[in-house]
Amino acid sequence: MISRWDPFRDLSVLQDRINRIFSEHSRAEEPGSRTWAPVVDILETPSDLIVRAEIPGAKREEIDVEVTAESLTIRGERKFDTENKDQYLRVERPYGPFQRSFSIGVPVQADKVKATYKDGILEIVVPKAEEVKPKKIQIDSD
Repeated sequence: MISRWDPFRDLSVLQDRINRIFSEHSRAEEPGSRTWAPVVDILETPSDLIVRAEIPGAKREEIDVEVTAESLTIRGERKFDTENKDQYLRVERPYGPFQRSFSIGVPVQADKVKATYKDGILEIVVPKAEEVKPKKIQIDSD
């Protein structure tokens, strides 16, 4: 299988590792006091880019998706249950504001982007512009 090389993927992995190291050393912080980034899967079909982000526990109203000609940004907040704060023995899931931005890399139809949120998974379907979709060329014989 041939996969497309993404020079920013290695930087993203490194950033995630650094974030984990710093988050492990800051357990004494209040939940929700630091920014975190949801994990995502991005796939490409002949007609769409599809982004799936894990954001369990966030409310749909607290998630924003923005698409420009160059990028896709997901931002929002997963709030900590402060009502039962003193009853927690351990808090490992990140809370608070989050943001992820991705360079799109191909022309898209920004006005036709669709987003759904179900079972903690945000799915964003970004249709490619007609000029980048593969076109089958008929070969005529002489």
